[in-house]
Parts: sequence; C-alpha cells; structure tokens
Amino acid sequence: MTSEGWGTPPVEPISQHYIVCGGNALAHRLVLELVEHYEVPVVVLVADRTRDHAPQIEQLSGVAAVVEYTSVTEEALRAVSIGTARGLALVEGSDQENIHAALSAQNHNPDIRIVFRMFNQRLGENIERLLRNGAALSGSATAAPAFASAALGRPNSVEIEGRYLHIAFDDDITSDRICVVADQIDRQDLGRIRLLPEQQGDSAEFVRLAAEFGDQGPIRPGGVRPEPAPSAEPTPAADREPSAGPTPPAGEEPSPGPAPEGEPGGRAALQVLRIEPREPIDWMRRLRWRLLDTMRFFTSARMRLVLLTALAAVLLAFGVLWYLNRNFGWTVYIALLDLAGAAQPDQLSDVAAGTGAGTGGFWQRVAQVVITICGITFAPVATAIAVEVLGSGRRGQPRNPGAGTRDHVIVVGLGNVGTRVATQLHTMGVPVVCMERDPQARGIAAVRALGIPVVMGDGPFEQQLRRARLKHSRALVAVSGDDATNLEAALEARHGNPEVRVVVRLFEDDFASHFYKTLDNAASRSVSYLAAPAFAAALMGREVRGTLSVLRHVLLIAELTVEDGSGLIGLNRHDLEDPGGVRVIAVRFAHGGQLQWNFPDRTRRLAPGDQIVVAATRSGLARLNTVAVEEQG
Repeated sequence: MTSEGWGTPPVEPISQHYIVCGGNALAHRLVLELVEHYEVPVVVLVADRTRDHAPQIEQLSGVAAVVEYTSVTEEALRAVSIGTARGLALVEGSDQENIHAALSAQNHNPDIRIVFRMFNQRLGENIERLLRNGAALSGSATAAPAFASAALGRPNSVEIEGRYLHIAFDDDITSDRICVVADQIDRQDLGRIRLLPEQQGDSAEFVRLAAEFGDQGPIRPGGVRPEPAPSAEPTPAADREPSAGPTPPAGEEPSPGPAPEGEPGGRAALQVLRIEPREPIDWMRRLRWRLLDTMRFFTSARMRLVLLTALAAVLLAFGVLWYLNRNFGWTVYIALLDLAGAAQPDQLSDVAAGTGAGTGGFWQRVAQVVITICGITFAPVATAIAVEVLGSGRRGQPRNPGAGTRDHVIVVGLGNVGTRVATQLHTMGVPVVCMERDPQARGIAAVRALGIPVVMGDGPFEQQLRRARLKHSRALVAVSGDDATNLEAALEARHGNPEVRVVVRLFEDDFASHFYKTLDNAASRSVSYLAAPAFAAALMGREVRGTLSVLRHVLLIAELTVEDGSGLIGLNRHDLEDPGGVRVIAVRFAHGGQLQWNFPDRTRRLAPGDQIVVAATRSGLARLNTVAVEEQG
C-alpha cells in the first residue's frame, strides 16, 4: 500500500494502450466502447475496486488491468504506464482535478491523446489550448438535449451548418428524408432493432465497373453498350415501372418495403429541419402565468379573503367619492392620499363655517375613512412582498413554484445532467420546476440565477410532487444518479397524474426494457450510453457533432476530415457504407467550400482536404479507424 492508495500495476509491461480514469457509469460504458468496438487494450485507474462500477469493469474481457489509486497522482500515472500509452480519458472527478491530471499526463507523454470531462465547457475550451493533443467534453451537455426533447415528446436534433438532423419514426417519415437508419423496431423487444444495416440491393458490381471504365461506361466491341447492372442508376421516369411508394431522393438507399408477416415493421429515418423546432408559447399564456404567479404571496385562504374584502371596500368608497364630486382626477388624488394615510381631515370649525375641504358632506367622509382603514390593511402586505422579493435574492434561496405555474416540466435532480436539462428547457421558453433533496447540489445556484422554482426537502415524493404542482405539469424528467430513485419518482408522478409524460434516466438495459413494456407515454435515456461513444470517438481523434437516440440505441453524427496519411484517402462512398453501420450524408470537397447533402456519386474517391459528415453506429464509426487502413493496404 502506497501513501496514495492501493496500487496494482499491470503484471506484464504494456504499451500502445488506452487509459481510462474513473469507476463511474460513464467509465464503464467507455471501456466497453474501447474493447468491443475499437478492440484496443485498456488499462483502468479506479479509486476503489469494490465500489461503483469498478467490479463490473474488472470482469470485462479485453481490459488489460485495473489499477487502484485514490487519486490521479504522478505515482498512479506511472503505474498505468502513461509514458507508452496512446490515449488517456479522464471521466471522473472535479474539473480542477481533471485539469491537473491532464497537464501531468502531458508532461510524462507529450504525444498522448487526452480526453477529459469538463462541466465548465468554456474553461475546457481554454484548457484545450494548453494541450498539444487534447479535447474537453461534457457528458451532461452531450446527453441533456436528448432528455429535454424526450420530455417535450419530440426527437432530439443535431445542428450541422444551419440544418437540424433528427430521427423520425414510422408515419412521421417524409419523402425528403436523408436515409433510413433503423428497421424492425419493436418497442416490446428493443433487441430486435437493426441500426444502419447493410445496404439493400448491393451495388458493388456497378461501382466496380464505373470506377474501372469511368464516365463513358464499358463499351463492347461493335459499339453496343451492355445492359446496365441491376443496381445501376434508375431509368427515366417514363420507362420506370410504377412503384407503391415515393421515390427516394438522389443518393439515398431505397426505403425498406413492408416487413414480412410476423416481423415488426417499425422504421426510423434521418430527416432535416430547416430551423430548430421551438416550443410555441403565445404571449397571452405567458402574461396569464405572470399574473397568476403574483398570487404566490397570498398562500392563506383567510389572507386572500381579507385582502379581497378590503379591495372591494376601496372600490366601493372610490365610487361614492366619484358620484359625489363628479371629478375623476380629484377623486383619484384624494383616494390615493387616503389609502396612504396622508389625507387632510376636515376640521369641525371649518365644517360649521362651510369652508371644509370636502364637498360631499357626510358620505364623503365615510368613504374616506373606509379607504384609510383599508390602506392600513394593504400597507403591511405590500411591505412583506417587497421584503420577500428583495431579500430572497440576497439569501440565495430559490423561489417556490407559484400558482401561475402551468404546462411545466418537473426536473428531479440538480446534478450536472439535471442542471443542463433545466437550463435548456428554460432557454426554449418552457416553464420548469426543479426538485432537489440536497441543499448543497451544484445546480441550485445555476437555476436560481435563471429564476427557476426549486422544491427542496427530504419529504416523500408524493408530497414534493404536489408542491411542484404535478397536476398541472406536462412532463417529469428524473435524472438523479440512482436508477431506483428515478423510477420511484416516475411511478409516483404517474400515480398522481396519469396523463403526465415521464422521462427516466436508467443505466441498466434490462431495467429500461421493463420500463418501456410497463408504461406508455414514457421514455428512458442513459447518460453514459449517450456520452460514451462521443468520448471514445474523441479518444481516437474523431469529432462527434452529436448523438441521436433511436429508443435505447445511439446514432452518432460525426464530421471527418481526410488528412495526409489518413486511411480514408482513396475510399469512396461504397467502401464506407457497404459493410453497414455508416451512411455518408454530406460531403465537402477540398476545392469547394459548400457542404453537399446526399452526394449521389458513390465512386468518387476521397482526397486530402475533403470532409464528410456521416451517420454511424458505434461499431460503424470504430470501423472507420480500423478498416479504412486495411482498405488502403
């Protein structure tokens, strides 16, 4: 045992390996990505081999070693052979600890690829400049859009140069789709789904002939052209046989036909929206919410009765003054003075002499007395409201949801993910109410700065949800770090409001499958499942622009640049797509700056400087790091 903790260095010397520091769910998924899809040796550095996901990580085949140190120190980095490693992933610990570990690793190995988790994305971008080969990612920022979109009942989207890509299912698929990304979707058996299967109607022979003979095509002796290959370009519309469905856009594979008898027929397709969909909330609803929200200061029914009675008396007295004097301006003036207790009363001598200030006689004096007494009632209430409004910010306490909170989303848990989800929904104009049991949670200050109500306390979920106005909510998003807590919150929410949509953060796939089978109008997402592919791709030098959810499966949208010496040089679209798992959705050639969507030429080979945007599965993106090199060889 060292002064830093228990150390278990690898039994045999190891090199050209990848190091993952962390024992949480994200580390677990990341190790799976590396050993299963990229097939690289992995050494894992954990703080405790008996806690969190460390025992499961240690049992994974392909893990070269699991080393235990309480923190990522110089000694720990030497124990995992940092000097001969190809990459380092820091996915646990605070931002400060990860920054320190990344800089220390670079001192040991200047050429190592470093990917580190950072909640503060702007700080992460600045730290990237200090590293020769590093990338800062936020797991919560990667996963939060999927949770926010699921809460609103619409798909998540990824922005690529002003276009927003999203996943559409079944009847929502339109004829201008980019490509079909999944079939055989069965919500009762998520394991049957096929994500980006091999292309239907193999065009390998046509591609080979086109590449061999060029644009003129193969010419037989005598000048007779051969019959086109079955997978050649489509014939003109006049000669084409009638089809049952719409013709897919140029460059897209044909839409799968009806599923065989007994097979699930659900499909998913990648589509483009011109603008990011926003939640429409008209100004009248916003104004109504603001007006009703002021009622939060009058929580007592007795208080409301007293104030309403006083207000009615003031209005009646104001009407009497106006009737007696027939001067609206003077009536408003004298009524406000009386309400503030600053009116000048009539003197008995003036009344006897007929020189009193009032002109309405006895009934005017009665009205003024009523207004003055009611003013005594209003003054302390107004003072209390002012003190509450001004003092709550200084005390640093978040406000509770008010009576005007309607059609809102309840976010349970203000960790990294919950804070991101609440912030994104608020930015989209959707009312949000947060629930948090830990008064020290880092997200409380962030949502308080945005004016988002927070329900705090350790009471039962039923009571807390009632305070969060569950009856008037549209959705609940449970994103705490514990699956059981999230499931409990979802079930309590559905019990209290059978119509509410529930979105639950679950790590276990079996747990999620039962969840889908049991509840309707529900969705399940896994933060680690959404974020791990992006971390793995970044560790391999690939840029993932975003992730899209196909139920519990993940589709990656990545942008790849063909550099000198890259294995992508010389490959065409057919080489990239035919094995399955990859679809080329856009191309930018080195000589042109415009991104071309659905580029139809499957034979043009990539050259240095070209860029491609692909939709890929985890294994498909991993193949671009391995198979491309073999294709070059």
